Amino acid sequence: MMRRRAFLATLAASLAPRLTWADIGAPAFLAAGKAGEAYVLHGLSAAGTSLFRVALPGRGHAAAAHPVRAEAVAFARRPGTFALVIDCATGTTRHRLTPPDGMQFNGHGAFSADGTLLMTSEVVAETSEGRIGLWNTQGYTRLTDWPSHGIGPHEIRRLPDGRLAVANGGIRTDPVDRTKLNIPDMAPNLTLLAEDGALLDQIDLPDLRQNSIRHLALSGSAIAFAMQWEGDPAEPVPQLGLWTPGTAPLLCAPPEAEAFTMQGYAGSIAATRDRVLITSPKGGALMLFDAKGRHIATHHRADLCGAASTEGTFTVTDGSGAVWTADDTGLTPLARADTRWDNHLVALG
Repeated sequence: MMRRRAFLATLAASLAPRLTWADIGAPAFLAAGKAGEAYVLHGLSAAGTSLFRVALPGRGHAAAAHPVRAEAVAFARRPGTFALVIDCATGTTRHRLTPPDGMQFNGHGAFSADGTLLMTSEVVAETSEGRIGLWNTQGYTRLTDWPSHGIGPHEIRRLPDGRLAVANGGIRTDPVDRTKLNIPDMAPNLTLLAEDGALLDQIDLPDLRQNSIRHLALSGSAIAFAMQWEGDPAEPVPQLGLWTPGTAPLLCAPPEAEAFTMQGYAGSIAATRDRVLITSPKGGALMLFDAKGRHIATHHRADLCGAASTEGTFTVTDGSGAVWTADDTGLTPLARADTRWDNHLVALG
């Protein structure tokens, strides 16, 4: 009898109308973190306050928000083997996605504009060869996967016209303990795929092959990319690049006096119409650049990492639980939570 009741309850839940983000308070952001000893995913308002909190089975990295339904996919810290499809209205897990045998999730995903397709960054565990997994969101069944055309894809970002930008970090890692295996000959690239997965364009960094391309934001017609330097720490290198497909990439260096502020590590990136922001938890700082890659300002705060933009405003999070807005003049506190925020802040919409 209990099995039948459970089946009927599950069936009823699957047939119930799905609530939209507006129905649950219109959260502006998703953010993973750690509250006490528990790993959680929050939905945050534009003011930085928590609208909902859902438990995760392990450390989360980034999340992807369905464009319509109040539904999020929370990804394990890379390399991971779980991605949870969460009903953010009820806090329940609707599906637990598992990559095919021999593959691992790599921390990020993106929905198609109509929400019918989820794309996930993945690697072949033994070689770190990059793949983009495709899932039908009707029941989150696996459809197929595409080559990412690089090693170690991390963030993927859908462009408004449906094309997909892929940050191939270039680092081969041990499938168990994340040891980096190919630093001397790593080869990051930034790849642009068509809606059907065909390779459209690609750039690499022949003079900075140890500058791993990790995270992405859209800045007008340009793709802004954040990098993490794996080479000599005594060598100053930029952590921000801008690429308009069909042209050469522009690497954006800060002033010489601030060349080492980021300590070679950009943890997150966000962009508005006229500004690009990168954060560095290692350097305890963020940097703002204009849309042409010129340095505007540097602001300091310990363990800053999460970054997102909504309606022309930057919001950032730190490891102490604080949420801030950032502009050319500085940081303004918004809210504080009992959660130590992790790497990323994901904007909805």
